[in-house]
Amino acid sequence: MASILRQIVAGPRAQHPEAGLDLCYVTDNIIATSGPSGTYPQLAYRNPLSQLVAFLDKKHGENWAIWEFRAEGTGYPDSEVYGRVKHYPWPDHHPPPFALIPLIMASMRNWLKEDKERVAVVHCKAGKGRSGSMSCSYLISEEGWKAEDAIRRFTERRMRPGFGAGVSIPSQLRWISYVDRWTQHKKTYVEREIQVMEVHVWGLRDGVKVSVEGFVDEGRVIKNFHTFSKKEREIVRGEIKKSGGFADAVTAVMGMNNAEKNLQLKEAEKLEKEEKAKATTDTVTKDKLHNATGDVVFRPSHDLILPTSDVNIDFERRNKAGYGMSMVTAVAHVWFNCYFEGQGPENASKNLPPANSGVFEIDWEAMDGIKGSLKKGTKGFDKLAVVWKTVEQPERGRRTSVVINEPPPGTDVPETGAADWRGHQYNNPSPGQGRNLGLRSETPASRDVSQASSTREEDGIGSDTEGVQSYVDGGVKGHSQVQQEKAVQVERKKGPLPLSSDLPGPEHKFADA
Repeated sequence: MASILRQIVAGPRAQHPEAGLDLCYVTDNIIATSGPSGTYPQLAYRNPLSQLVAFLDKKHGENWAIWEFRAEGTGYPDSEVYGRVKHYPWPDHHPPPFALIPLIMASMRNWLKEDKERVAVVHCKAGKGRSGSMSCSYLISEEGWKAEDAIRRFTERRMRPGFGAGVSIPSQLRWISYVDRWTQHKKTYVEREIQVMEVHVWGLRDGVKVSVEGFVDEGRVIKNFHTFSKKEREIVRGEIKKSGGFADAVTAVMGMNNAEKNLQLKEAEKLEKEEKAKATTDTVTKDKLHNATGDVVFRPSHDLILPTSDVNIDFERRNKAGYGMSMVTAVAHVWFNCYFEGQGPENASKNLPPANSGVFEIDWEAMDGIKGSLKKGTKGFDKLAVVWKTVEQPERGRRTSVVINEPPPGTDVPETGAADWRGHQYNNPSPGQGRNLGLRSETPASRDVSQASSTREEDGIGSDTEGVQSYVDGGVKGHSQVQQEKAVQVERKKGPLPLSSDLPGPEHKFADA
């Protein structure tokens, strides 16, 4: 029974024919495996740790060591693998803090280059995304492989034919491209604090929550640094698109009897088919797309500063479902690194500093989906642009830039702290981790942030002034004064959101906040 369960859980991943375990040889010296366990219930469906150790001992004697990347805990104590394990954990379904990569690469290189009989065993949970990212990164940075060849090799060795790519998460693939550029340009990385100035969103739908996140605790935890409220939103063109079609019907049918539900869903399916048919016949240019309704700028009300150059923009879309519940209809996020988006490696080759500001852009279709998949649910927006700058204020106690080079061969390479192997301290810190589409309880906090793209008030104006006395210099504004200010606000919001080509470039200078 346990063997059958392990085969089901392994799913599309190839099993090693001799070991009978969920592992593969990416090369003769790199083994990728799913996370082993020595305790139940994981022992019933994961690689049994005792069998994995027995196989490695038989095939490689003392010439094997483990590199693990599990922020959720390894599932076994170090002593069970003779202490031959290196810890560089980060959360599942995400790329690592880039500052870890020079350490991981140097650590694996030192072990493997000292004796050609040695093997490095890499594992995360499934032995796919995180393990694949680091396997490909090693082949690129230490063995001279082309990025596309490394990615193809990992897929061929790790996956069963026809079951998809080994590394499939867009942000992890972006990190592999960063490693390729890092390798080609002196293997230099500069860690800097980053301030997110604005988040521009084209074609924003209603009910979308927008958050900015980054790594803390050496990368073991992803922290939400800010979630935008409606007070921090400016609609600069049009109205935010209201949801429609099948997704709205699902929400609407809650509380109906079966006959009403079936009728409503059939009408929605018909509408959705008509919309899809129209979409295939209409040609929409990029200019028309960017001029669509719901173009919004989010500006944080305080300095929004992240401790590293790794930035995650997280989205969740909710629609009211009644009875104090809401329906999560979309979940998506995207990671980027400002050193690479600021042409850091290329500038390093010219002995120039990386750009101190820039803009990261991405379309909805290219975002990361739920739990490492490409599934995101209903569309939340058309296009995203994040305006950022570096923070260099040592006089205010801000950290200065830190240059990180790959440790030279033969030198000691530090590890990061290991997560609790039992997983007791892992409190689901990863955005998107465990989240899925479906019903959720509505809270006052979730109502406020989801209304950052609500159309309940006209263009979002009036919600902050209607029924509330506004005090200026100790006095109270009259009704006419409030109406005049609202008129000015409406006029200002008619201005167009700048297109991608009009956003500030890498050398744009921001005034100090």
